[in-house]
Amino acid sequence: MDTKRWKAAVRRGCVMAVAAVGAVVPVVAQAAPSGPDVSSWQHVDGRLIDWHAVRAAGHQFAMVKATEGLHYVNPYFVPDSILMRTAGVARGTYHYARPELPPEPQAALYAATVLGQNGPLDLPPVLDLEAPGGLSPAALVEWTHRYLNALQALTGRTPIIYTYPNFWKTAMADSNAFTRYPLWIADYSGNEHPEVPAGWPTWTFWQTTDRGSVPGIGGATDVNVYSGAQGDFARFANMSGLFGSS
Repeated sequence: MDTKRWKAAVRRGCVMAVAAVGAVVPVVAQAAPSGPDVSSWQHVDGRLIDWHAVRAAGHQFAMVKATEGLHYVNPYFVPDSILMRTAGVARGTYHYARPELPPEPQAALYAATVLGQNGPLDLPPVLDLEAPGGLSPAALVEWTHRYLNALQALTGRTPIIYTYPNFWKTAMADSNAFTRYPLWIADYSGNEHPEVPAGWPTWTFWQTTDRGSVPGIGGATDVNVYSGAQGDFARFANMSGLFGSS
């Protein structure tokens, strides 16, 4: 990561944190806790996200891409993490898996980048699994077990799995070997409930759209809701005693 770049980004973000943002059509308010997920793509023209505006729009959490494979770190991860905390937005972070590369070093890169996932306002770590990396279903299942075992050992928390129904059915052969992990499912079908892959009794997070509009974020962004499957959201996100669950 370019150190000068992210330090400058933090300084710009501190200004943005207290500045008003332009008019943006917000996502319709959800009864359940909701939040966007973002990567470098949401930093249009290098602009930082106004996380205070995100929180003011009613979103309690956000998922932020941290790493990918063995060599990529999101250049906006550090400023996003800092500014989310100042705004009281619970932080989820994820690693985009590259299964063509060994799993344990990827888990180590992610864990070193996020600097722990157990503090106040921290959701559990996330494995973003949507590329097979040329592996057969059996090999990909083994790769996923190895990554999740390493990640849990490094972070001390049970990871969340992000995926989408068709990928799980095909690339993972509809495996039911991972149902102890909370599920974050991407399903844009518009149905009342998302499709849940084999074995999982329910979903924990549902990515309902990849074309959401959220105040404080430039351009379209994914938007997610929390089901309550892991209990009270404030406890799940280590928010209890800080900002409550409202």
